Amino acid sequence: MTVTQEEELDGLKEIGKIVANAMEAMAKALEPGMTTRELDEIGAAFLEREGAISAPQSAYDFPGATCISVNEEIAHGIPGERVLARGDLVNIDVSASKDGYFADTGATFRMPPSQTWQERLCRAGKRATQIGIAQVATDKPLAGIGNAIGAFADKQGYTLIRNLASHGVGRSLHEYPEEISTWPDRSERRKINKGLVLTVEPFLSKGGLFAESGEDGWTLYSEPAAPVVQYEHTVVATDKGAIIVTLPG
Repeated sequence: MTVTQEEELDGLKEIGKIVANAMEAMAKALEPGMTTRELDEIGAAFLEREGAISAPQSAYDFPGATCISVNEEIAHGIPGERVLARGDLVNIDVSASKDGYFADTGATFRMPPSQTWQERLCRAGKRATQIGIAQVATDKPLAGIGNAIGAFADKQGYTLIRNLASHGVGRSLHEYPEEISTWPDRSERRKINKGLVLTVEPFLSKGGLFAESGEDGWTLYSEPAAPVVQYEHTVVATDKGAIIVTLPG
C-alpha cells in the first residue's frame, strides 16, 4: 500500500495501535504454567473488543488469532497445549485488520529468570530492527535495510535468518513489495516510494541461517538449530524518514 491521504495514515495508525496494545496485553499476562492457547485467547479477546479481525485467521485460515513461537520455534507457532516455563523465549506476533487497513507487529519476550545470552540477543534484536527502520525514507534503496542490519549483525557476532523477509502491508497482510530482505542482498534494486507501507522484521540468531517448516505445516524452526529473536514494526515511508504505526498507547 502507498499512503496518499491523511485518512489512510489515520486508519493505519488505528489498527497499528490495536495490534501493539494486543501484543502488550499478552506480554503482561505471560507467566509460567499458562498454555500458549490461553495466551492466544487474551490476544483474540482484545482484538474482538477493538473491532479488529485476526489477519492470520482471515487471510490464511491459521489455527489461532496470533502466532506464538517458543524457544526452538522461531515463527508461525500454533497456539495450543504447550505450557510456558521459566526461562523460555516467547515470540508473540500479532497482525490484524480494521476498516480495510492491516498492521503487523511482533516481539520476543524472556520468561524470568533469563540468561545473559538471552538478554544480549534480545537487546541486539531490538537494535537491529531500529537500524533497519532508520533506512526507510522516500527514494532510499530497499537494499539499505538489509545492508544496515547485516553490518550490525556481523559486528555483534550474530547471524540472520535469510528466508524470512519483511513485506509490504496495508490493504492486505502481505502485498507489494514482497520479500524485502533483512540481510544483505545484492540482487535488490528497488527503491522506497513516498508513502510505502512495509514491515521491518529481522530474525536475529546465534547461528541460524534459514527457517524450515515443521510437521504441522505452519511452525518454522531454525536451520541449523539455534536461538532466534524477532522484533517487528509496520512503518510508512516519508521524506523525513519512517512513521512507526505499531506503537502502543
